[in-house]
Amino acid sequence: MRSGIARVPGRAGPQQRRERPSIFAAVAIWVLIVIMIVPDGLYYGAFGAMPTEGSPTSRMIWLSLLAFGIVVPLSRSGMALKLFRQINPFFLLFVALAAASMLWSIDPGVTLRRLVRVTTMLLDAVAFTLLTWHTTRFQGVLRPILTLMLIGSIIFVIAAPELAIEQADAMALLGAWHGLATQKNGLGSLAAIALILWLHGLLSKETKWWLAGAGAGISLTCLIGSRSSSSIMGAAFACPLMLVMLRPPAGLRRYLPYMVVLFVAILLVYSLAVLNLLPGSSVLLSPITTLTGKDLTFSGRTAIWQILNEHIALSPLVGSGYGAYWVLLPWSPSMIMKSRLFFYPTEGHNGYLDVINDLGIVGAVCLLGYLISYLRQGLRLLAGVRPQGILYLTLLFEQLVANLTESRWFNVLTCEFTIMTIATVAMGRTLLDLHMQRQSAAAARAASSPRAAPGRRVLGTRRTV
Repeated sequence: MRSGIARVPGRAGPQQRRERPSIFAAVAIWVLIVIMIVPDGLYYGAFGAMPTEGSPTSRMIWLSLLAFGIVVPLSRSGMALKLFRQINPFFLLFVALAAASMLWSIDPGVTLRRLVRVTTMLLDAVAFTLLTWHTTRFQGVLRPILTLMLIGSIIFVIAAPELAIEQADAMALLGAWHGLATQKNGLGSLAAIALILWLHGLLSKETKWWLAGAGAGISLTCLIGSRSSSSIMGAAFACPLMLVMLRPPAGLRRYLPYMVVLFVAILLVYSLAVLNLLPGSSVLLSPITTLTGKDLTFSGRTAIWQILNEHIALSPLVGSGYGAYWVLLPWSPSMIMKSRLFFYPTEGHNGYLDVINDLGIVGAVCLLGYLISYLRQGLRLLAGVRPQGILYLTLLFEQLVANLTESRWFNVLTCEFTIMTIATVAMGRTLLDLHMQRQSAAAARAASSPRAAPGRRVLGTRRTV
């Protein structure tokens, strides 16, 4: 069968058809990525609190994306139901928990708008994987749009430095690029993910070496220009680990799954240490502070975490509602940040803590379950499509590090969560394909088995059994 031809199982000849990549699905994902990076209305002025609602144009785009995410799965409902059974169950549980949190949210309207966003992202990712899917389509669609946004950021820095470069006097922000993103850490995180995608393309031989080199160079330029220590550290951890996994020494190949689990466990321990939930945290964190140049306050983040912990204590079990805390309104409990810190941080600068603040201990359990399930699915892919499993695991490693000092987990206002949502659904689709291939192979073996034959030969004659 020629490349690009899909054969309907059990049928021949006329049932063959040529599968072409769905440009419409790719465009929908590109639009979703772009609107998550650039500010509403391309306004690069002072960036304040997390927005509660967008402009009419923004709402129209989101509604169009939501319609796309509804129509495609409904048109392929059978396959969609199979896919949902393979998607990380704790991600779906998180969406249900976020919806339920409207009952106790301190601002149900904001929680509802956040829920619409996460539902749109999930359904668009499902629709994307249902249209002419193949194993490497995830990175094939994401690499171009992320690279274009990084190229646009470099051009923006050159053409309008007063808008594309942080103008604050603080040492941590002085001269840092944010490019087309709203913050330097946003640009740094996108550059780190793009670097991972290009390095993976080079090591797995998916892309030509000169193209991967150019993409990696653009990513490194933006990563360094952003001066985002969190993103630099995440890339510094994830990229060497991906290299070891893709090109492991012969003696270490059999121990690769154990190395992955150990690495994730270490990062989760460091997450608890950063939040000062483990004894001896200062000893554990000394290597991190040495690498990043930060002190044990993580550039003042511990003061934010202290205030958040005080708010979490008011509703430790279920939190204060998904996405409802960081709202720059006079009655919002987050306004205490201004009076005590004399600035408004817009986020908790720790993905784990912000989840607990929003959804309490129940949300923390949901996040832990999501991470463990994601890890298990990634390890399952190592046996079937090893390079692809390694890519998804590397993205997990980068996000585990980034969320130590930035809020990315389940945060619908960050492009990183959008990318991880697509990765989560794409993993489910790849696992579904592997499951269906095993079923087809088992059926073929059963059909060719002598016991399955309708008759058998006895002494040269055919007798029906």
